[in-house]
Amino acid sequence: MLTGNTPEQPARLYTEPPITAFGNASRQFDQAAHVLGLTDNQIAIVKLPRLIVQANLPVKMDDGRIRIFQAFRVQHNKARGPAKGGIRFHPDVNLDEVSALAFWMTVKCAVAGIPMGGAKGGVVVDPAGLSVTELERLSRRYVAELIEFFGPDVDVPAPDVGTNAQMMGWMMDTYIMHTRRYTPAAITGKPLEIGGSAGREAAAARGLLFNVQRWAQRTGHHLRGMTVAVQGFGNVGSWSARLLAADGCRVVAISDISGAYYNPDGIDVEAAIGHARANRGILASYETKPGVKKLDDAMHVLELPVDILVPAALENQITVKNAGRIRARLIAEGADGPITYDADEILNQAGIPVIPDILCNSGGVTVSYLEWVQNRIGLFWSEERVNRDLEEIMDRAFDAVYETAQHRGISMRMAAFVVGIELVVRASEARGLYA
Repeated sequence: MLTGNTPEQPARLYTEPPITAFGNASRQFDQAAHVLGLTDNQIAIVKLPRLIVQANLPVKMDDGRIRIFQAFRVQHNKARGPAKGGIRFHPDVNLDEVSALAFWMTVKCAVAGIPMGGAKGGVVVDPAGLSVTELERLSRRYVAELIEFFGPDVDVPAPDVGTNAQMMGWMMDTYIMHTRRYTPAAITGKPLEIGGSAGREAAAARGLLFNVQRWAQRTGHHLRGMTVAVQGFGNVGSWSARLLAADGCRVVAISDISGAYYNPDGIDVEAAIGHARANRGILASYETKPGVKKLDDAMHVLELPVDILVPAALENQITVKNAGRIRARLIAEGADGPITYDADEILNQAGIPVIPDILCNSGGVTVSYLEWVQNRIGLFWSEERVNRDLEEIMDRAFDAVYETAQHRGISMRMAAFVVGIELVVRASEARGLYA
């Protein structure tokens, strides 16, 4: 698009501003604040993170060397309850990203009706480059160094990219050893044997499935036979592919760091999961399977002509550079922030509906909340009970967002921010400001 075509200001090609996760989050907040008509005081009390913690963690390696790892914890807002959010181990972790994720978690909890606020943590590390014992030392050091900021009534971490249930177990044990109190509710996403919840592993993807099913019900579509492409084949991506396939969809493309793999007749998702499990967790060489083709560019998985696209990798995957080439009929966000603010506008204009991350992937934090509740009361539920509660919560959240979008004539993403931010503002005002 050409702008400013005057003699004094020559025409120039529009380009997207530098993409930062918190920049996207701030623009989303500002737009929702405008829709809601928030006052300057209301914006001041809920927009920015309330607490930012940075630390350098010394960890002894197996060979005796001491390495320093940069770590973060951001608590965005706790007006509706203790902070809640995962801990990410990834080489690209930075404060901007963690701050954005904490903000999205605040809104995500509110949209789902969970009485908690938003937080996020991260460590700058490639977990694949550490041994199991080194990962354990790093996990324990993270909690030991930041322990004053954690607790079941303060801030409750959970797994995220690069972390898993075992690491949450180490973190919980570290917290308990320091506090000398058995408080499994201090950490969620733990192994079942030490207080984890049934259904937690598939929770984020199952929540995505429930959202897609509800979208189909509210819009008169039928999922059986719909084609699906999934970007990212970690926990959320692989489970999303598995559950959508089990519901009658045909998964035709999957991808991970090794590339993108396409079979128009449908990919055997269970076989693909088995292949990845046997191959250090990645899909490398999956193109050797019958009927499977490896795409020239892994990003092309986003541009296939499918019914449902599930971006389940990292943020900023769909930008102004490729948004115009998206051909899906529906985008269900499994990752946090996979579409940039400006790309969102392009998709809106193209009439491609998006079930936004703060709604679509909120199944993970919802079951984390249910785990926290079970830990607090000392009573554990069956997976059927957990999934039933999850479906009820997801359906209620989807309906609130969908109806807000219809009533206000806005996208589902903006409707989700409007619903969530309004609840956080109301909670903040009900509590007042401690002088």
